[in-house]
Amino acid sequence: MSLHIRTDWQRTDFLLSVNCSIPTSGITALFGRSGCGKTTLLRIIAGLEPAAPAEVQFKHKVWQDGKHCIPLHQRRIGLVFQEPSLLPHLNVRNNLLYGYKRTPQEERRLTLAAVTQVLDIASLLERPVAALSGGQKQRVALGRALLASPHLLLLDEPFAALDTQTKAEILPYIRKLADEFSVPVIFISHDVREIQKLADHIVFMEHGSVSATTSIKAACADRHSPFFSKDTPSALFEGQLNATDTKGRYLFSDEQIQLRLTLPNPIEVTQKYRVRILATDVALALQPLIGVSFQNQLKARVASISPYHSHCLITLALAENASLFAEVSRQAVDDLYLQEGSEVVALIKAAALVE
Repeated sequence: MSLHIRTDWQRTDFLLSVNCSIPTSGITALFGRSGCGKTTLLRIIAGLEPAAPAEVQFKHKVWQDGKHCIPLHQRRIGLVFQEPSLLPHLNVRNNLLYGYKRTPQEERRLTLAAVTQVLDIASLLERPVAALSGGQKQRVALGRALLASPHLLLLDEPFAALDTQTKAEILPYIRKLADEFSVPVIFISHDVREIQKLADHIVFMEHGSVSATTSIKAACADRHSPFFSKDTPSALFEGQLNATDTKGRYLFSDEQIQLRLTLPNPIEVTQKYRVRILATDVALALQPLIGVSFQNQLKARVASISPYHSHCLITLALAENASLFAEVSRQAVDDLYLQEGSEVVALIKAAALVE
């Protein structure tokens, strides 16, 4: 099942022309340059643009069709924006319960205890809003949206106003919301790293239209992906963290590879974990090396070599349906006699894999 949207909406000098389906499971990112129509599309999904000539169908329910437009509260959508917009005269508990109390009892699927536990805000319940940090306010805003028992959660750049450290702290909570409560999430972001850490699916937008809808793994495996027009190409792996070895390194494994990771802080080894490997963090050798600082040495085959700025971008095949990128100098390509089909060893530092 999916969320289907179709519209051709001319607004002064901007045309939003979309005909796409978005998965209704996991987390989907809307990605594109400013002004490409992401927020307008999100507002149509939410029912905030009743005048738009649009068709919106969520699973088997028609939310909008011509002049027929079901309002936001009847669509059972949770909305979180850049600013948390909490009610300043209410404490955290009453902010969280604001939508819950207005949700019919038969529609309530989540409890205050469950939401506060997942978001780690149980200790904040009696605090006034003014006493919260930016990250705490955003977690409370997420909790308030969830306690209305939404069928869909929409996030419009909810981390844009947060500093890097606070953003890193709050991102795992979004993943937990989708996994533990099975609420599909659609969020807007310009941050490639943010999307690679969170999203299961991605909708690429440009000039008011959807150019592609794909899985995050497929997007990261494509060096021509819009992701990499400005950012360094990177590969994404999702697997399991296992207990540390005698040197304190975590063992990460998925269906294709095993990696040793050095993490700055202890982490639960039972959770799913994503590893992002930048092309600039991969070196190449013709055979396994000893006496070097690289903790990960993976056998690979050169799938392609392409010019990339002043260097070369090499796509490496690790196993079936698994690939990696390496950015190396043109001189290195010549010195190693690299060509398509060459067998190499990809060298990756354990510390480079921290996400």
